Amino acid sequence: MAAAVSTGADTIPLALYVHFPWCVSKCPYCDFNSHAVQDELPAARYLAALDADLEAQAPRVAGRRITSVFLGGGTPSLFPPEAIAQLLASARRHLMLAADAEITLEANPGTIERGRFAGYRDAGVNRVSLGAQSFDPATLRALGRIHSPDETRAAAAELHAAGLANFNLDLMYALPAQTQAAALADIDAALALAPAHLSHYQLTLEPGTLFAARPPAKLPDDDAARAMLDAGLERLAAHGYLRYEVSAYAREGRRCRHNLNYWQFGDYLGVGAGAHGKLTYAGEPGAALRVSRTTRLREPRRYMGEAGEPPATRDVAGDELPFEFMLNALRLTTGFTLRGFTARTGLDPASLEPRIQRLAEKGLLEPTAQGWRPTPRGLDFLNDLLLEFLPESRAGAAG
Repeated sequence: MAAAVSTGADTIPLALYVHFPWCVSKCPYCDFNSHAVQDELPAARYLAALDADLEAQAPRVAGRRITSVFLGGGTPSLFPPEAIAQLLASARRHLMLAADAEITLEANPGTIERGRFAGYRDAGVNRVSLGAQSFDPATLRALGRIHSPDETRAAAAELHAAGLANFNLDLMYALPAQTQAAALADIDAALALAPAHLSHYQLTLEPGTLFAARPPAKLPDDDAARAMLDAGLERLAAHGYLRYEVSAYAREGRRCRHNLNYWQFGDYLGVGAGAHGKLTYAGEPGAALRVSRTTRLREPRRYMGEAGEPPATRDVAGDELPFEFMLNALRLTTGFTLRGFTARTGLDPASLEPRIQRLAEKGLLEPTAQGWRPTPRGLDFLNDLLLEFLPESRAGAAG
């Protein structure tokens, strides 16, 4: 087992991600580790596996405080509030959860979750991410969603009534046959529900999904998708939702702390079927920090059989650290600080200078008081920006 994190690396914030791998049905665009429920949900067995997983991994983060918890999936809200309370009790038993930890639960609008949000609040959840995707019934059917727009509205009303006003709505754009007017109508419908946060992201055809094998008809082209993004950004800003990440918009003080930790190259413990984790350890004096990535088995039954064993682990090579850091940090509209780069990687920021200057000359990066951030053009061409930071071995393969 890895040694406890040493001085220097132990100042990096630490989060907890818990994966729930079941859904009522599999959406055709989804490439997450999710499986349609075939029989009775094995809730008791899975909770026992999560407890064993937490116990097995806890020594890796001994003495470190968990600042946020994200219960993702799949559909975690298939599990009743009592199960979520049991999980959070396990987390507190094995780990040090901060008293003010942000605890997010992903949920889908629909009859399964109806009446449960007050129970989730009582279990310890203080933030919810609701998968609305669209408010157009025909579009929802085309996306394979099983909820209606009215069910999204009912779920938002219930969240407000339960005192869970700190919730996110997921919205997609560039959907089959969608016009710019329809994309803005979705945003207006979402704004009417007064969420604290909005995720607004383009439908992409991910490898291995049903949509990748059989793309839906009448997808908007790149120019139309860009126009929807620009119009949406303007509409959201006018209502006080400022873009702070490529696809994330929030009211003042309501940025997602858990996701910010990812984007700032923080650490996170990953438990559950298919969950990934990242932990940082002190390296040799004067060398890069050692960044270790963990992976759990994806298939739920296999995971439940081996959850008490250490996860698969690999160390990130030192020459890959700049790319790994930028893959996250350059999604933020504020970019990164040079001090933050060193604190998260142990590397001298002077090593970045030639690449940064090339990107600045191309108009993709611009300086800030303490570092660099993507220009609006850089956010539009984020993949091109990131390629600059690939190590030579991987850059050749990418080309």
